[in-house]
Amino acid sequence: MRLFAQTRRHLRILATGAGLVGLAATLIVLPTAPAAASPTAASPTQAPTQAPTQAPTQAQEAVSAAAEPPATFDPGLIISDYNFFNPDALTEQEIADFLQQRSCRPSDGVPCLWEYRETTTSQPNQGDGHCRAYSGAKNEPAARIIAKIAAACTISPKVLLVLLQKEQSLLTRPSASGYLRATGYGCPDTADCDAQYFGFFNQVYHAAWQFRQYTQEPDRAFQIGSVDVGFNPNAECGATAVRLENQATANLYNYTPYQPNPAAVENAGNEGDGCSTYGNLNFWLFYNAWFGDSTLKPFSAIFDDCLNFVDGQGCTAVSLLPKISPAD
Repeated sequence: MRLFAQTRRHLRILATGAGLVGLAATLIVLPTAPAAASPTAASPTQAPTQAPTQAPTQAQEAVSAAAEPPATFDPGLIISDYNFFNPDALTEQEIADFLQQRSCRPSDGVPCLWEYRETTTSQPNQGDGHCRAYSGAKNEPAARIIAKIAAACTISPKVLLVLLQKEQSLLTRPSASGYLRATGYGCPDTADCDAQYFGFFNQVYHAAWQFRQYTQEPDRAFQIGSVDVGFNPNAECGATAVRLENQATANLYNYTPYQPNPAAVENAGNEGDGCSTYGNLNFWLFYNAWFGDSTLKPFSAIFDDCLNFVDGQGCTAVSLLPKISPAD
């Protein structure tokens, strides 16, 4: 592990300890914040029956894998910034172990992801706040590729694992086509995938690069605040206003620009109706089934926002002392 990553992880551990030591005093001097109300979506306008744009088979796997049903899906807060952007969420060995623990049934003569290797190509530093340089190497295992890209682009390896499953079921049902289109990058809803982005490394790197691009240039169709989000590529299926709570959730909508309609949410793991789409719902289901609460924000607001990767920005220089406002 890089020295920077070790230091960053140690700082978070120390910050957690400092938070526990000071928690009692903090509770005394800080007022209790009122609970925030959950956003409420209006009922969608249903269109004539159509085939769903994504099969719900992946969600069935996620629901069956969960130890207990996940919490209610909130379209405005699919995942916290911390869970989306923390590159230290898993080590390379932990990624490898996780892949090997999946029930994998490959087709087309391809290996399972824990066995997969590929020669990677070096990528340049993309500039301040963006992906750092990636050093290519021969026959890199998938776990190493995922860990290195996560570190380079400040994206959680858990997010990349869920993306691979959500897009191509690559952890449990790998196929030749799935490896070519691993993260669905360059694959629009209305046309075939762009072949220049084919290949496992190519797909994972460009997906992480795209998430960083959304983060560093957030003035897009989906950004923090109230945004109309459709249910389906067919505009007749309608849309509702969704208050996007953070950059991580905005990133998911920029990548997959639909929310699940009530029929999809109510029948999570099964088929909804002709207007149902499942991409962001499946992402949420898989993350919660595999890694726990996707909306976790572990560090109190008294600490520097960078510990929670607020707006996708990690720490460069961290103070472990809580932020205490002067008394009035």
